[in-house]
Amino acid sequence: MLKIKLEVDTDPPGGFDTESKFLLQPIPFAVRTYTLPNLFAGKMHAVLCRQWKNRVKGRDWYDLVWYVANKPELHLSHLEQRMRQSGHWSDKHALDEVLFRKLLSEKIDTLDLNQVRSEVEPFVKQPETLAIWSREFFHDVGSRIQCL
Repeated sequence: MLKIKLEVDTDPPGGFDTESKFLLQPIPFAVRTYTLPNLFAGKMHAVLCRQWKNRVKGRDWYDLVWYVANKPELHLSHLEQRMRQSGHWSDKHALDEVLFRKLLSEKIDTLDLNQVRSEVEPFVKQPETLAIWSREFFHDVGSRIQCL
């Protein structure tokens, strides 16, 4: 059985770009989606701000690695809008790259790595690949993010 989860943001914050994509299966159709830099901003919002019960959501960190490996730029102003909407950014100043990197670094420094690995392990075909996940690893991943 294949399950597909679709999420629809019924109250998206402003400052994002979209594009039309044409899909051919199961029948030809068009869909409007966020651009990759804006999707990345949504994922960074989850990494920085999601409070998932009393634990961290490993999938967010797995997805972060995927985004950085695929080298999209991060739409920083859209991340700021998401953080303002959720109440995680109330500063009168704009979220700039220096502040973003500080927030990410602080998040990595407090990350429960065992919890992150154990949460994502059941979904990974080769769980031994998660052995590299460390604070140093995620700091390196974070340093590769290009902001736009």
